Amino acid sequence: MTETWIAFLRAVNVGGRKVEMARLRALLTGMGLSRVRTYIASGNAFFDAELNGPGERAELTAAIEARLLAEFGFEVPTVLRSTAEVAKALAAAPFEQVEVTPDTRLSIAFLSGPLTGLTLPLRSPKDEWELLGATEGEAYLVSWRLNGRVGANPVAALEKQFGVKGTARFLHTTAKILAAAEQP
Repeated sequence: MTETWIAFLRAVNVGGRKVEMARLRALLTGMGLSRVRTYIASGNAFFDAELNGPGERAELTAAIEARLLAEFGFEVPTVLRSTAEVAKALAAAPFEQVEVTPDTRLSIAFLSGPLTGLTLPLRSPKDEWELLGATEGEAYLVSWRLNGRVGANPVAALEKQFGVKGTARFLHTTAKILAAAEQP
């Protein structure tokens, strides 16, 4: 069955890692994916495809990453989720007890696999972020601006500690990405 998929690309259009959305759409369309669209220039693409099982998802992810490397000259870690999976991740977000202030950021990290051996809650050494919960493929993060500055990247810490790759989106941005992906 054909589904709408969201490709979350990590670290594009920051630090000289320029990925133009028109080129990204052309690249994905050239791979045979249909109804390819993008949302804001931070690495969010949607497309329709029939993927039967985790093996096909892993193959498509690897193929997208290889094409991005060939096209843009740098690695672009990519995580694929169906719109149903993103909706489920949003519904499971454990942020109801978090006091949100102007310096608070709520995020979902989309990961390539589970955080094996995780003990919750997990806090950064400098109290810049906290991991409140995790599923087999998502991590729910709260981060704080301290003295007006954004701290260390929690995804990089999770990748190093748990041997996964991933990318995060703010909770409100994830909801907007899902809404855009679900448009006919």
